[in-house]
Amino acid sequence: MQRKTLIHAECPVARSLERVGEWWSILIMRDALHGLKRFDEFSRSLEIAPNMLTRRLNALVEAGLLEREPYSQRPLRYQYVPTAKGEDFRVVLMAFVEWGNRHYAPEGESVQIVERESGRPLQLMMADIADGRQVPLDRSTVQAGPVASEQMRQRLSIER
Repeated sequence: MQRKTLIHAECPVARSLERVGEWWSILIMRDALHGLKRFDEFSRSLEIAPNMLTRRLNALVEAGLLEREPYSQRPLRYQYVPTAKGEDFRVVLMAFVEWGNRHYAPEGESVQIVERESGRPLQLMMADIADGRQVPLDRSTVQAGPVASEQMRQRLSIER
């Protein structure tokens, strides 16, 4: 039985999950954004079956998050590097780190988000697009956008 596709869903969360919602994909992106590039590096890091790794890498390339680049001609071998879209996924991973540390790390943080130069701890923030003013996450919400359908507008108005 074929699963339902979310590729044309109106919700941006659903559309995004269609591209990266499988947990191997998220872990591959984690490793790619940390500098891993080659099939064997991903395989060693994740201890993932080769056929599954191949499928997930191909899906991430197709979704535009990774790009395949040849690094050897004989034999022909490829490395996988994040595209601009893939680099934008970094904020999603940072949110996972922060959320996971807060709720699933009773023993303490094994991974921290820090400023690269100073090593000082950071937290994710929302910022006003117009003036850059920081807005606490608990003071932000979602609302229907300019092209939202009536169904989406109703759904979002009920959830408030």
